[in-house]
Amino acid sequence: MDPTTSGQSSGLIGLIADADTATGLLLCGIGHQDIKKNTNFLIVTEKPPTSLAEIEDKFRSLTNRDDISVVLITQSIASQIRHLIERHDKPIPAVLEIPSKTCPYDPSQDSILSRVKMFTGEA
Repeated sequence: MDPTTSGQSSGLIGLIADADTATGLLLCGIGHQDIKKNTNFLIVTEKPPTSLAEIEDKFRSLTNRDDISVVLITQSIASQIRHLIERHDKPIPAVLEIPSKTCPYDPSQDSILSRVKMFTGEA
């Protein structure tokens, strides 16, 4: 369905990631800022540390926006808000866990992949 006729904006990619991962993806052009200065990304830093509340708020914000189709989140950050990711049951936006420079992808920790395996009978 054409997003311009359905009343929805084009599908943006949301991002919650460490600085290295976010830099690469933002350089690829996924960053967006609306007229109210709301962004579709959160760069999680250690110094100063990004609070868990900030991460949770951004995840809730991204998953409730009509213009976000996919939320990419590094697996190390996803593990901090696993309770929210497991409660997310809408198909759009899809939540995808990605590896980061310092933490390789571990399929056993990915709750979305576990659900897919359960529905396809691979679990």
